[in-house]
Amino acid sequence: VHGTAGHPEVDVTPGVETTTGPLGQGITNAVGFALAEKLLAAEFNRKDLAIVDHHTYAFLGDGCMMEGISHEACALAGAWHLNKLIALYDDNGISIDGQVKPWFIDNTEERFKGYGWNVVGPIDGNDAKEVAKAIAKAKKEATKPT
Repeated sequence: VHGTAGHPEVDVTPGVETTTGPLGQGITNAVGFALAEKLLAAEFNRKDLAIVDHHTYAFLGDGCMMEGISHEACALAGAWHLNKLIALYDDNGISIDGQVKPWFIDNTEERFKGYGWNVVGPIDGNDAKEVAKAIAKAKKEATKPT
């Protein structure tokens, strides 16, 4: 039985390439993975054969979003049109240090729209059907990360 990967762990959960903590490293890794997918697809895919064709997923929390590096990486993802990057953000108002108010006051939805991202939601992250529907919508986006 496999558990859910924490931070940082390797080879805990099949299909999970990397795990990080709440310091913005997860989204920066995900941007790198999505860029690699785009570059490899451009190099190796052919009109009738998509050799490289996958999505990169990242799970983010408030601790990730308040780190400066997340701003830089997410802005690049929008500028580079990394449409196969899908980030799921858990806006639960806490980080390792506790409640994030009043020191994390970003309007995260507007921030990502400003970076050129496709923003879906908010949704109820505890509702698997809503999450699946949001991911399906994100996968249809042809030019923007979601």
